[in-house]
Amino acid sequence: MSKQVLAAGIAVLALIAAAPAAAQQKLKFAHVYETNEPYHTEAVWAAGEIAKRTNNKFTVDVFPASALGNEQQINQALPLGTIDMIYTGAAFAGSTYKPIAISNAPYMFANFDHWKAYSGSPLFGELAAGYDKASNNKIVALTYYGARHTTANKAINSPADLKGMKLRVPQAPLYLMYAKAVGANATPIAFAEVYLALQNKTVDAQENPLPTIQAKKFFEVQTHINLTSHIFESLVTVIGGPLWNRLSADEKKTFEAVYREAAGRATDAIRKSEQDLPAWFRAQGKTVVTPDIASFIAASQPLHNDVASGAGWTKEQYDRLQALKPKS
Repeated sequence: MSKQVLAAGIAVLALIAAAPAAAQQKLKFAHVYETNEPYHTEAVWAAGEIAKRTNNKFTVDVFPASALGNEQQINQALPLGTIDMIYTGAAFAGSTYKPIAISNAPYMFANFDHWKAYSGSPLFGELAAGYDKASNNKIVALTYYGARHTTANKAINSPADLKGMKLRVPQAPLYLMYAKAVGANATPIAFAEVYLALQNKTVDAQENPLPTIQAKKFFEVQTHINLTSHIFESLVTVIGGPLWNRLSADEKKTFEAVYREAAGRATDAIRKSEQDLPAWFRAQGKTVVTPDIASFIAASQPLHNDVASGAGWTKEQYDRLQALKPKS
């Protein structure tokens, strides 16, 4: 055997040996939530499932707690391919495609069952497709984030109690609708900075679901948990266009199946947690207040289709969502 043939054979064997390593793709999944929250634990579970179901072609590293940027920054990174997948609030997705933020209008949903009906509805499917087209990314799942409640250092029984208060809201336009409805001064602050803003009295109040209030320890710097239930919040799992477009048809099915299963698991965990937490907060010495919800609804509903207040959906979409309300 000539030296040239031997060298060529060795080169071929080296390429074959290196092929599996070269084919493996490392992906980044980013979010702003804590490591003890179901969103993170289920994202880690999904990462393991993606590796298993693709024979380790894809490995996913999950970056929690704003490690790769705040919510606006991780959204901006998706089309660049510097981050491959994210959780983001529906209101942040609404910055790209306004109708999908309909779920973030205050008192848009009557209860969790109404949200659940929406999550599996053709309406949500159409809104997700609209986002996909506008963003060139792909929504693959919807996760329940919880009913948002208002914490403060006083009881909030009606919208009048929030009038003039500095209310921290996320940095997405539709959250301003709640503040406007109750007469609060909306103060957008990045999620990672909220605890310090409450501690330093930069803001008077904030609003988030009970599991988030617990995980982010907001209860340490606020005395009252006011159960306003003003938004039944959603997170969408989004795969960036650069990744989605290079997946095969079978790989797309795998990613969708895994992240939908993860969304269901997280939804169940959050729902159970928020039902248990009022008692837990009382045990921590917090005052848990049940406000006059009817007064909040009356203040909010006139803004539901008011474009000046942030509504970006059609009346037809609004009516279809309201028609999903379970019959009592």
